[in-house]
Amino acid sequence: MFANYGRHLAKASLYFGKLPTNVSADRINEYLYYLQKAYPTGSLSYFKFAVFGLRYVFRMEGLEEKYLALPSIKSEKKLPVVMSREEVKRLINATRILKHKVLIGLLYGCGLRCFEARNVTLSDIDFDRKMLFVNKGKGKKDRYVPLSDHLINWLQEYIVSENPKEWLFNGRPQGTAGGDFQSRYSQKGVQWVIRQCAKKAKIIKNISVHTLRHTFATHLLEDGLDIISIKNLLGHSRVETTLIYLHVAQYERIRPFSPLDTLYESNHNPAGSMCELLNHFRQCSSCSSSGLSSILNH
Repeated sequence: MFANYGRHLAKASLYFGKLPTNVSADRINEYLYYLQKAYPTGSLSYFKFAVFGLRYVFRMEGLEEKYLALPSIKSEKKLPVVMSREEVKRLINATRILKHKVLIGLLYGCGLRCFEARNVTLSDIDFDRKMLFVNKGKGKKDRYVPLSDHLINWLQEYIVSENPKEWLFNGRPQGTAGGDFQSRYSQKGVQWVIRQCAKKAKIIKNISVHTLRHTFATHLLEDGLDIISIKNLLGHSRVETTLIYLHVAQYERIRPFSPLDTLYESNHNPAGSMCELLNHFRQCSSCSSSGLSSILNH
């Protein structure tokens, strides 16, 4: 990171013919404008490092007024990659080792982060209550997530077969090639499993370990679970973080569709659909007259 800052500060110094700390705020803005024009096809990260490098040196020199005058950088709003249910089945069926099957079951079936799956111990699994205790997830927060009956069967078979002692997933012993501290499954090992299984399943989407967590949340939303419950299962601090899944989930009753789908349907009657909706509001006791009137007056 600091090496990138240094490179960008060196480029700025060559542009000005002096250190950026010795030029006016107007000239700094002129330089940033030059970068945007000179590198129109460059990634946003290039511009970010230029700004962050300047912020860093201004802060170090105590030039607070120049630091505050720099433009703010808005993060890119990217939607998560989500797998279909059929793709998840293919991914699970592509496993040849029970350990890998259990791993994918935890990542998708419980929505665990990579390090959370690696941290699972035998004492975290409550087979009687069908719950998994996630100990010190992101932000050092604990939470419980439900265990599927399918995953319970895989877990029980795996534990009998592999006889793990403390950690559910044992990696190579510490000190050996690819070994991790406390002999846990390494992060690279988990990533390798997902890549290899995705390749065998012929999934062309660019998926990662975290894709299974995104898919967990999206599928729960599509199955009708409320957003607050999903937030708690994911261990999010703010519901705003969870709301992104509203943009990728598809609901049976309000699934987006193309008007071409109904263009050539002779029996398609939008007016009839509206009448059905209004009749529903009239007949449903939970949909009060205030709800109906708000639609009629919209």
